[in-house]
Amino acid sequence: MSAMHHAGQTDVYRARSNRLLALLLWALAALGLVVTVAQAGLPGLRFVAPLALMAYAGWALFWRPAVVVSDAGVELVNPARRIGVPWEALAYVDTKYALTLGTARGRFAAWAAPAPGALGARRAQPEHLTGLPESSYGPEHTVRPGDLGNTVSGQAAILVRRRWAELMERGAVAAGRADETPVSHRVEWGILALGVVLAVASAVTILA
Repeated sequence: MSAMHHAGQTDVYRARSNRLLALLLWALAALGLVVTVAQAGLPGLRFVAPLALMAYAGWALFWRPAVVVSDAGVELVNPARRIGVPWEALAYVDTKYALTLGTARGRFAAWAAPAPGALGARRAQPEHLTGLPESSYGPEHTVRPGDLGNTVSGQAAILVRRRWAELMERGAVAAGRADETPVSHRVEWGILALGVVLAVASAVTILA
């Protein structure tokens, strides 16, 4: 269940690199299953827990996380937690370590949009520095590596900042309400519980 009720056009950002990592883990788990059954037959399925944990981690850590942007606000879908930040609660957007939404009630980072390493910053081209939302630029029109248009955090930040600016220009976001606007949190207990079960089953399988 979502942490907030979205309205208007809804954009969902998921990093392509994260999806590739998920697919890689699923492929490795599938290969491990095939090899296990080929070598031990159906009785080998009792050793499947670590492979199931690998596949589950691919989904929870890399496929599921997202940044959802709508007229209602921004929802961060993290591995086992959802955070809904209404536009009225948003004070600033940061990308130093990951896309981070700053509010009067704390800072909330998006698992789906980490900032780039040194290699990602070095790959920037001139077009990645131009045409960004105005709030992306620092003193003397500088751009932080995490705001570059070719990075995961930068692409997510562009979605957030552009929608925020559009709504502000239309007068659809009430100013001065950051202190009184709540930020919603939702812990995904089912995801945590299944992860713990698979982790325990994997430990028992390995140590048995």
